[in-house]
Amino acid sequence: MDWYSVVKFLHIISATLWVGGGFTLMLLALLAERAGNIQGTLQAMRATGELGNTFFAPMSMATLVFGLIMCWFWVGFSDLWIVIGLAGYAMTFCVGMFVFKPTADRMAKMIARDGITPAALGHGQRILNAARFDYSVMLVIVVDMVLKPTAHDIATLVCMALIIVAGATLALGRPRRLRPSAA
Repeated sequence: MDWYSVVKFLHIISATLWVGGGFTLMLLALLAERAGNIQGTLQAMRATGELGNTFFAPMSMATLVFGLIMCWFWVGFSDLWIVIGLAGYAMTFCVGMFVFKPTADRMAKMIARDGITPAALGHGQRILNAARFDYSVMLVIVVDMVLKPTAHDIATLVCMALIIVAGATLALGRPRRLRPSAA
């Protein structure tokens, strides 16, 4: 086994844990939301918030670092698929830092202060909406890493763009509103 294989393995493992773990929590929150289960939705959001800095951020950074090491020593930075992957990473990093984290912090403070209110649930809904977009970006990154498109792979690039548009449409659409129970 060579060093490239070791670094690639570590890159894939960290990406799998980051993307797969986050996707699982998002799916749990969406299923709870569709079932009208406010407590289940909030639990998934709480778990996401608790794991954000302790698990998802380190896995995200490990994915980036191992990817950059592969580019620096073996692959280079000029291929289109590398540029798309780095742009996707930057986008999902910004969503995490500038949408997920501050919104989850505001929601947690509101719930601690006032309990589960419509305003707090509104913040939760914003998190779910952003997650829909964020995971469309992550899907594009996975497609990009597997297919490694060039500028000549028009169909692949169009499909990747359509995934982003679908994610943005889901994020900006009119999802079911979370409401506190009367109990």
